[in-house]
Amino acid sequence: MRKVHAKILVVYYFHHRSFAFSKRYHQRAPLSGGPSETTAVSSLNAKVLILNQSYEPISVCSAKKALMLLFLTKAEMVEQHTSKVIRTVRSNYPFPSVIRLCAYLRVPFRKIELSRKNIFRRDGMRCQYCGTQHPPLTVDHVIPRSRGGGDTWENLTTACIRCNNRKGNRTPDEAEMRLLVLPKKPHHVLFLKHNLGKVDDTWRPYLFMD
Repeated sequence: MRKVHAKILVVYYFHHRSFAFSKRYHQRAPLSGGPSETTAVSSLNAKVLILNQSYEPISVCSAKKALMLLFLTKAEMVEQHTSKVIRTVRSNYPFPSVIRLCAYLRVPFRKIELSRKNIFRRDGMRCQYCGTQHPPLTVDHVIPRSRGGGDTWENLTTACIRCNNRKGNRTPDEAEMRLLVLPKKPHHVLFLKHNLGKVDDTWRPYLFMD
């Protein structure tokens, strides 16, 4: 039987722990004609949440990149997948789900554009007066422009057509329409959550979802 030699890379995992990690461990040849030991390559493309040293979520990376940060002691494990493991030549190791950088990283977050789309996104596509999510939805000025209200995050909110027409050229107090949530400038975490789609349960506390 032809032997397949995997490329072995010696690295450090967490503090003062070393092991041989094969970058091609999913290609190991069968032993004695038995079933091959395979691990899906896609698992290394799984998403891992990156926290700053302050525990603020800043980005998402692949499991492969997260492992390298852990191996180089540039990050530490915060949460792991209980149903997945990293199989190496000699042992199994935790599969990262959330990692935290060991040094604080200054991240110049891109300014969130004030737009109709982003207002709907901030408000969860929900009328902030009655709570309906049924379209059509529009953007309402809390303080009408004719009364001096500006186009700001704090003065724009999502409203259904019915509530918008009912409020008219009045303030919420004058129309006796209470806002469910006071509008404010969104945090970058909100848009990080939106771009993630389905969120792993272990991420929820760090994305302020619990």
